[in-house]
Amino acid sequence: MFRCGIAYPRCRWIVPLLLVFAIIFDIIAIAAQSGWVEDEDAKSHYASMWDQCRGRNDNWDCKSLMEHSWAQAVAALMIIGLLILILAFILSVLAMCNLSIGMLPVVGVLLIIVVILQVIALIVYPVKFNDLIFEGNYYYTWAYGFGWGATILSLGCAILFCCLPRYEDELTGNAKIKYLYSSA
Repeated sequence: MFRCGIAYPRCRWIVPLLLVFAIIFDIIAIAAQSGWVEDEDAKSHYASMWDQCRGRNDNWDCKSLMEHSWAQAVAALMIIGLLILILAFILSVLAMCNLSIGMLPVVGVLLIIVVILQVIALIVYPVKFNDLIFEGNYYYTWAYGFGWGATILSLGCAILFCCLPRYEDELTGNAKIKYLYSSA
């Protein structure tokens, strides 16, 4: 791992903490009632992962996107990704508590699976949504961004979990002190 100025045994909890943020970002993206897509002025059309609404002022006509198979696939991939992310977090906490270094690459592989699932979902959504709605300019906004934020955090944590076994002695506190200068 990198030298962060803190002892490695305390520093090892940074990666599971990042997974907590990824879980929170995923929950925000999945549960958002709006904020995935908005029209140019954000006044006449918006959509979430679940539905889309058109209208003005207080007169909105909302329709479910779950009528479309692509929207069902996006929802399924995001939810499955969240469940695997929660499982990876639980395994990472267990691995850090017991210092089970062999479990860390397993967590890394689970996180890579999460990244693959969510990247597919986050790419399919705008492609298919743009096919469905083809007038005007639309912006992918905050909730969609939280989905990408969770995916990027998961990718970073996957890389770190795959690299952590190289630093087993530092994590367990058994590493020898390395001096920059030796008098030989």
